[in-house]
Amino acid sequence: ILFHSLFNIYYLILIMKRIFDILTSSIILMTFFPFGVIISLSILITSKGGVFYIQERIGKKLKPFGLLKFRTMVIGSDSKGALTVGTNDSRITTIGRLLRKFKLDEFPQFFNVLLGHMSIVGPRPEVKEYVDLYNEEQLEVLNVKPGITDIASLEYFNENELLGRSSDPQKTYIEEVLPAKIELNKQYLRNPSLLSDIKIMWRTFLKIIGV
Repeated sequence: ILFHSLFNIYYLILIMKRIFDILTSSIILMTFFPFGVIISLSILITSKGGVFYIQERIGKKLKPFGLLKFRTMVIGSDSKGALTVGTNDSRITTIGRLLRKFKLDEFPQFFNVLLGHMSIVGPRPEVKEYVDLYNEEQLEVLNVKPGITDIASLEYFNENELLGRSSDPQKTYIEEVLPAKIELNKQYLRNPSLLSDIKIMWRTFLKIIGV
């Protein structure tokens, strides 16, 4: 009986989180739409290629999905590695630097939330190259939907600059940054709640506006 009750509570929490994600994402997308049009035109005018960039990421239960972003790099940048190193990465377009600075390139991911690929708050999804390095314990973070923001995103808000100062960014990311981010996500998963999600969203907003 106790197990059944706990399961029902867990299921109810998931339903509430999904409803919250849908309502919040819809409001944000409708509010952001005029700015999205301006951003889209700016991308098309200033560089060759489409408005959006879709990258395969690994989601819940190791299921891959297409992560949607505004395009901030020149076409063909994927062939030069998955990591973005520093703010002066030559692959980043002029408008792309501005979008990345204020995290505006991430806004299309609210469509991923509506489609059910992601939640607003949850462990940031990684590319398969890095997920393949997870040990069994680290794979626990893939038991939930990935998110647009999380505690690790706040702690490593300036991750690109950190990697830009490293003599070997790939090694630094794999050996230092990635394990630390996974540990932060595991802490979040030990006590998830709608209130903690709202707090993370608010802290993310403050980070973006530089408060």
